[in-house]
Amino acid sequence: MAQARAFRNINLGVKSLMLHKMRSVLTMLGVVFGVASVIAMLAIGEGSKQMELEQIEKLGTNNIIITSVKTQDSKASAQGQASFMQIAKYGLKYKDEERLRAVLPNVKRTVPVRKLPLQARVNDKTMELDVIGTTPDWFALVHREVQAGRVLTEQDDDARAPVVVLTPDAARRLLGQNYTIGQTISIRDKMFTVIGIVGSEARVGQAGDTLDAANDAYIPLSTCRDMFGEMITEQGAGETSREIVDLHRLIVEAPSREAVLSTARVIRRFMQHFHPKGDYEISVPLELLARAKQVQLVWNWTLGSIAGISLLVGGIGIMNIMLASVTERTREIGIRRAIGAKKQQIIQQFLTEAMLLSITGGMIGLLLGAVILPELITQASAGLGQEIRATAPLYSIILSVGISVMVGVVFGLYPAMRAANLDPIEALRHE
Repeated sequence: MAQARAFRNINLGVKSLMLHKMRSVLTMLGVVFGVASVIAMLAIGEGSKQMELEQIEKLGTNNIIITSVKTQDSKASAQGQASFMQIAKYGLKYKDEERLRAVLPNVKRTVPVRKLPLQARVNDKTMELDVIGTTPDWFALVHREVQAGRVLTEQDDDARAPVVVLTPDAARRLLGQNYTIGQTISIRDKMFTVIGIVGSEARVGQAGDTLDAANDAYIPLSTCRDMFGEMITEQGAGETSREIVDLHRLIVEAPSREAVLSTARVIRRFMQHFHPKGDYEISVPLELLARAKQVQLVWNWTLGSIAGISLLVGGIGIMNIMLASVTERTREIGIRRAIGAKKQQIIQQFLTEAMLLSITGGMIGLLLGAVILPELITQASAGLGQEIRATAPLYSIILSVGISVMVGVVFGLYPAMRAANLDPIEALRHE
């Protein structure tokens, strides 16, 4: 009986709404765009969150990254020298790695990194490379796909071998599309043999939170020290800068994820003791990961709240149209009450119509917000060079459908109550 009554209410509701097709469609649009915007906003937030978390995780959740930083003291010290002798000294020392290994014997590995901006040449092709002097452990700690050849080995480091591993971008620009292993390239007039090509997380022309760049070239740290010395010379606009930095970066891999934070605390105390001038920065991806998750949670709530305003507007539209419908159908309500319809049945009828509007609008908005808009957003962001894989999370779909039903109930209840409370005699007199 109840099921038959529900079907009858739905049938009557559809017929009533179809009498004013354009008005019903325009009323639904508020809910359509409201639901679509809520889902799309949360999809953008989820996509950007996943992208950021992936970038942080690529740094290694077990890693602690110490980076050399030029301080004002080192700049002032260099400026106090004669102009042709200006040399800035700062940052990590080779001894820092040895001391850290002594202080933290349980760490899995430490990877020293020295970075030199140098020009490379192959025949008539030249390009600026970030030459990375490091140890073979770099490739064990920072996992990158080996696309051709091999990576550096302990034998290369011990022999101070003149070998180099390139990224795909550097290989294409220097060696051509059909680059081959075994070719020779000149780096600041020093000849190196290409032994491998490894992938890079960084993209050309885009800075990112990665441990590598698109134009990196990896050589053994011992070779880097022998061939290029300790001083870094850069030609600027009308001036030459000279720096002495032993290591630009030192990556420490903790024995486990649980030990990362305690290891980081020891490293911070260590660096404060041996580098009181603060010529370093310490980055802990695990801390960044936790912080990013908290920020994204707040961001998702903010985006959802903003988009929810449009749902509120859609609900007000439903209430407005249902109040107009009550006024138009006053005589019909009077007739129904006169032949025995109860208040509850009138309420059910008008609530059914309001919910038909909100649920239909919600389903259309769901399709738009969960399927169409995320795809458009992903394609548009990829075209701008910063792809955001917008993906509607399941909770956003459930939330939006639930809200659209609630909108129908909340904003349809007052018009339904108003219709049910009409005086039957006055309603019959209504013209």
